[in-house]
Amino acid sequence: MSHETDSLLSSAAQPSGALQGLKVIDLTRVLGGPYCTMILADHGATVIKVEPPQGDETRDWGPPFREDGESAYFQGVNRNKRSIGLNLATEEGKAVLRRLLEDADVLIENFKPGTLEKWGLGFDEVLSKTYPRLIHCRVTGFGATGPLGGFPGYDAVIQAMSGMLSVNGSPESGPVRVGTPMVDMGTGLNAAIAILMAIVERSRSNQGQFLDITLYDSAVALLHPQGNNYLMSGKAPVITGNAHPNIYPYDTFKCMDKEIFLAVGNNGQWAKLVEALGAPELANDPRFTDNRNRSENRAEVKSELEAKLKNFKCDELATELLKKGVPAGPVNSIPEVMEHPHTLHRQMRVSDGNGYNALGVQAKLSRTPGSARRPPPFFGADTREVLLETGYSDTEIENLISNGTAFIQRQK
Repeated sequence: MSHETDSLLSSAAQPSGALQGLKVIDLTRVLGGPYCTMILADHGATVIKVEPPQGDETRDWGPPFREDGESAYFQGVNRNKRSIGLNLATEEGKAVLRRLLEDADVLIENFKPGTLEKWGLGFDEVLSKTYPRLIHCRVTGFGATGPLGGFPGYDAVIQAMSGMLSVNGSPESGPVRVGTPMVDMGTGLNAAIAILMAIVERSRSNQGQFLDITLYDSAVALLHPQGNNYLMSGKAPVITGNAHPNIYPYDTFKCMDKEIFLAVGNNGQWAKLVEALGAPELANDPRFTDNRNRSENRAEVKSELEAKLKNFKCDELATELLKKGVPAGPVNSIPEVMEHPHTLHRQMRVSDGNGYNALGVQAKLSRTPGSARRPPPFFGADTREVLLETGYSDTEIENLISNGTAFIQRQK
């Protein structure tokens, strides 16, 4: 590629970063769990992705697909991991998993609640006693108990059930799904944070623990400020489009060429904005003297601002406002963001120069930086190697593959 992207390191097999030495057994599929474990892997954890015989179904979620058939969806959240295929429905498969857990720090899975218990691998009964330092993180839709306990959960459904849709969209559109899977990814972030907290606590107690992370909890926790507004006022929030329910102007506005987003949170920013637009008198207009007045007179604020903004080109104005300390930015498309000089400067694109192109590592640590070291694995690419490291002989490994316990190719 011709762009100055953060190329993958050539020493692909050598993990480095703040979590170097941490071993994670990853039984998750789809998005929330894999996103969590990619964050851990980006920062040096050894992540072994244990896939069922059919593989992680997101390998098929496309287009787009690479020439080798791998989907962008799967590629986006599974780098820096190794993959083994394992049939955990068999006793031999469960025995392999137990061997993998002997020196593991973290087990993360997103099976239906009760699955590991049914397999004789429940945390309280077995795992905590056999592997006392193991941190077991379970990611589910609703948890195991309560009125919705045990039900499956998917991002868009949880967006709807949690009230997120009810505050997203415009009065004209009605409730709209948030375009990016914020519930899944927020849950992945929560899982990663919980795992890191449990690791810190384990350094004091020398004990592992069970982490119960759900999409529903994550979605409800993201209902700020609307959820908290309701809890204080008792009034149901309404859809406000791009506008903030508590602050104004905090909305999109039309410029000469495209829309700009203004996020004016205080009177000082308001004064700087209207001065930059050549209308300093608006700073003292009694309709707009403080945030309460501006919020109560939103239509007038929008009308006054757009009358001035039509004389400005969006990108140039946004840069000028940022220099003056006024939060503002153009409403960019995804291609514009991917090609933006700041995206490249921040190394938020990665490539191996051989067909793998994805988003970069978001958390920047000074001494122990994370990195994209190796592209996402093909299904079962590391089955033999991981089993050999786990103590199986070559003959035992071939037997496990031939008898349908371990896999190096996806099963249909």
